[in-house]
Amino acid sequence: METALGADGRLFLRHGPIELIVEMFGAAAEVARAHEQARQYADGLLDELVRELPMLRRPLGAAYPMFQGAVARAMARAVWPHRDDFITPMAAVAGAVADAVLAAAVDGRDLEKGYVNNGGDIAFHLAPGAYLAAGVVADLEHWGLSGKTRLHHDMAIRGIATSGWRGRSQSLGIADAVTVLASTAAQADAAATMIANRVDIDIPGIERVPANSLDPDSDLGALAVTVAVPELSEGARRAALLAGLDRARGLHSQGIIAGAMLSLGDQAATVGALTAETLQDLKDGENRL
Repeated sequence: METALGADGRLFLRHGPIELIVEMFGAAAEVARAHEQARQYADGLLDELVRELPMLRRPLGAAYPMFQGAVARAMARAVWPHRDDFITPMAAVAGAVADAVLAAAVDGRDLEKGYVNNGGDIAFHLAPGAYLAAGVVADLEHWGLSGKTRLHHDMAIRGIATSGWRGRSQSLGIADAVTVLASTAAQADAAATMIANRVDIDIPGIERVPANSLDPDSDLGALAVTVAVPELSEGARRAALLAGLDRARGLHSQGIIAGAMLSLGDQAATVGALTAETLQDLKDGENRL
């Protein structure tokens, strides 16, 4: 486990493909203990996941998957509501890891707030009265912050995740970015993946290749993932977004997500807790993810 403490007080943890940013707010001694608890827990996490990796990469079937590890079980819970479509527990791995490391960090600690960021999939802790301002990205290629939403303690939201074809993960759709708020980062991770897959339209020029041609170990196997999207007409962008929006609204109505923002080119759509009213301009000096 590679460990580094930044000058700004953030803790950086790296073990294989897992890269975490941990930031806690509170008394110095409590933050230091939280950092050590996060480090100790994360140190053996990759080995735990690798032991069950073959089954974690299998698509869900009719039977609920049974796992030994706590993170693997959380992954299964997060993806189970999406089982009518192709999905594997790996769709929730980044969020589930963030949830687990955060839980270990804050266990027994007196902290105002804190978060664990696992490549953009974020789990956060808020004490009563606390809030965080989360920056929302509309284009994963350029990572420019498009706005922010305040996440308060009294909201039933403790996870945020973003997916899209331009990001580090593979996508079946053409969304530039889909950001989801949910009760856990694992739930947000799985839902963002599935909504992003639905932002799509069947027109010439969209380039796709088998997922395993890009990554032999991809849990998507030979499914075609997006690698290039041409300039789209306004009508095509709108039609693709509406397809994803329909899925997002369904998940919101079922209580699986609290909100979502879908973006494609210069167009965006929002659901639930992420609306044009709650997405505001970022202010300098404000705490944000």
